[in-house]
Amino acid sequence: MRFEIVTIFPGFFTGIFEHGIVRRAQAEGLVTIETHDLRTFTHDRHRTVDDRPFGGGEGMVLKPEPLAEALASLGIPAKTAQSIPQEQKEKTRVILLSAQGRPFTQSVARELATLDSVVLLCGRYEGVDERINELYCDMELSIGDYVLSGGELAAAVVVDTTMRLIPGVLGNEASGDFESFGVADSEISADQQGVPRSQHGAGGLLDYPHYTRPAEFDGLRVPEVLLNGDHLQIRRWRREQQLRKTLRNRPDLLERAVLTPEDRRLLEVLQREPNKR
Repeated sequence: MRFEIVTIFPGFFTGIFEHGIVRRAQAEGLVTIETHDLRTFTHDRHRTVDDRPFGGGEGMVLKPEPLAEALASLGIPAKTAQSIPQEQKEKTRVILLSAQGRPFTQSVARELATLDSVVLLCGRYEGVDERINELYCDMELSIGDYVLSGGELAAAVVVDTTMRLIPGVLGNEASGDFESFGVADSEISADQQGVPRSQHGAGGLLDYPHYTRPAEFDGLRVPEVLLNGDHLQIRRWRREQQLRKTLRNRPDLLERAVLTPEDRRLLEVLQREPNKR
């Protein structure tokens, strides 16, 4: 899979993709990440990429011409082009990173992970000339309800989140299923070799707490249920913790989560409990 990042600060990404899973995925040829300096596609001696907004107002706006040339260099035609290969439409997405975009979520990342290439346009200043959005972009994404200085941090988040869902990138393929915002049980293969799973698919919930050695630390012990080897008990406890943590930290997720009747009964019990950290 290819990620193409168009930015006025290509140096921002120096080093950021040279660690951990991202570095290994590139070394193994599973992911290619290229940055493109927007100023390369200007034609004045000052390499101007921005101008004042029509209608007045504060700040500057990224000009359409350099962005259009940058996209053309990547083989991305305007939507007004007479013929765009169907395969390109299906396997490539051009994304504008913007505070005005739809929320970037794990489900969006799973959608992107099925593509051949993703082109990320990093907004700056007050934003990007809207005609680029209309003519070239397939979606506009925001990584949160706050304003960044530019889209570079957002681009790094999109790349990292998406590439770890590509087959072969994670050391354990199941790791992407059993984590916050992961898929539901119905989308995960059955237990292996007669051993019941000790985990539930998150189904849109937050992950459960994790513990490792030592069994006791600073006066706190690991919950006994995790030490008894009973996979079904562990699974039930972890589901309760998923529901408890989601209710406490992100109750909004419960509206969209995939919940069983048993989950809903347990949730009713948890909702009656006094608030506890």
